[in-house]
Amino acid sequence: MRADRQKYKRKKRKIKCVLSILCVCAVCIIALFLPNSLISKNNQQIESPVKTQETRIYKEINQIATDGLYSSNAILISLDDYGILLNKSSDERIYPASLTKIMTAILAIENLPDLDEIIHLSEDMFQELYSKNASMAGFLPNEKVAAIDLIYGVLLPSGAESSIGLADAIAGSEENYVSLMNKKAKKLGMNNTHFTNSTGLHDTNHYSTVNDIAKLLEYALRNDTFREVYTSKRYTTKATNLHPDGITFQSTMFKKMDTQDVNNGIIEGGKTGYTEEAQLCLASLAKIDGKEYILVTANADGNPQTEQFNILDAFTVYNQIFKNNDY
Repeated sequence: MRADRQKYKRKKRKIKCVLSILCVCAVCIIALFLPNSLISKNNQQIESPVKTQETRIYKEINQIATDGLYSSNAILISLDDYGILLNKSSDERIYPASLTKIMTAILAIENLPDLDEIIHLSEDMFQELYSKNASMAGFLPNEKVAAIDLIYGVLLPSGAESSIGLADAIAGSEENYVSLMNKKAKKLGMNNTHFTNSTGLHDTNHYSTVNDIAKLLEYALRNDTFREVYTSKRYTTKATNLHPDGITFQSTMFKKMDTQDVNNGIIEGGKTGYTEEAQLCLASLAKIDGKEYILVTANADGNPQTEQFNILDAFTVYNQIFKNNDY
């Protein structure tokens, strides 16, 4: 009897062991095939807790000369291997002006479940923007606009009313939205950046660096919706209650350029910025010999009515990237 009981116990232990192994195998198989992310309603990737890093590791190459640039601050990054080809005071504090709207736009895209959602532009926001002579997309008080059209309004004509309309709709107020902007900046490793508004209007506590803006733009360009808007030359909105034919926007960069062409490539897109304190700024994207490059420049003399020295700097830099250049 004792021998039978011992035999039974050994058999029971073996069964438990086999079941434990099967359970471990099942967990491994599920983990292997479980997707690392979900897709939201507007087809944007929602990253899982174990996710791809949001910031890249860049390596200094400094291949392009900084001589002759009008901008006091500049950085050029290859998106092919994340090499820094040009670095001119890239960690020095600047006022980003409307380069701020890159953050405003990507945050809106990531937080809106439906980009066709209709957003009401309240009347009270406009008076202050008019008094500050903020750049506007052309929407009117009490206009009802699709969210995607406001995003185009943020990035192409640099509309302040579009920025605040999105901020109010997503976070309840611009102040709450700015809090989200600063949290996102910290997450992206933008350690020398602090936002106080969604528009880029001047504030001494609203600052960044060209290095940080480059990190932001590199991240934003991974989003297909952002990339499509950012690289558009023009766009016509859908009909609204106050603009039955819609509004046609032009990119503030492309409308100042005679050509997109640079040596062996083109300038694909860009976001301009200007205030008296920030001077002329530009965050642009170019494709040369099949490779993409980000250039962020700031603090070039001039204003929207003078020669566009920020755009001249872009052509100067991009034309120094030679064909089949190994670095």
